[in-house]
Amino acid sequence: MLNFAERNRKEIFRDPLSIILGITLPLLLLIVFTTIEKNAPLDTFKANNLTPGLIVFSFAFLTMFSAVLIAKDKQSAFLTRLFASPLKIVDYINGYVLPLIPLAFLQGIICFIVAKFLGLTSNLIEVLLSMLTLLPIALMSIFFGLFLGALFTEKQISGIGTIYITAVSFLGGAWMDITMLGETFEKVCNALPFVHSIQLARDVLAGSYHTFHVHFLWSIGYAALALLVAGLAFVRMCRR
Repeated sequence: MLNFAERNRKEIFRDPLSIILGITLPLLLLIVFTTIEKNAPLDTFKANNLTPGLIVFSFAFLTMFSAVLIAKDKQSAFLTRLFASPLKIVDYINGYVLPLIPLAFLQGIICFIVAKFLGLTSNLIEVLLSMLTLLPIALMSIFFGLFLGALFTEKQISGIGTIYITAVSFLGGAWMDITMLGETFEKVCNALPFVHSIQLARDVLAGSYHTFHVHFLWSIGYAALALLVAGLAFVRMCRR
């Protein structure tokens, strides 16, 4: 499984342009929105509120990375040959997930470092705790990518991934107040994990933990659900 994970790490870094895009695009948005905030003060665009949302937005690219990797392995028949090995379903999932976790931390750490220069007021402990609270949504993003990669082709994932990344940016309230978009839209957003993960990270950055149990349960629950559907998709793929 570890050898398989190392192989996947190498495959992921064969396309550095995608990784650079997944890191630099949130940074560019962070710089643009914090610049706007200096000229037209809005709480949403303050670094403390904006950074968690953009990190969650960057995690949507992890979904694309994992989905495309599996789709390519299916298309090349690599997975078909690998099914003859002693690897179990959990080994396949771990082999794809493990290389992406350091990338998720890298995305988050770089965003926080840049945000510190743009007005982030939280201390190091609050930043580290905030990063840890974002881990479940990172895992959910990776697991959801495994699910998509197991079911769809690389060409199909390109379209689906674009829709997913756009949906995360709007449904998570990364750079907008979702209450301004109407009660129905707000209910939809609150039924998804993104807004809960972002709000929890914002609260932790502010030194507030009274909403921890509510928001964290949403993040953990969706991560577990994404793992379940990814596992079922792999079982289906193995049986074909």
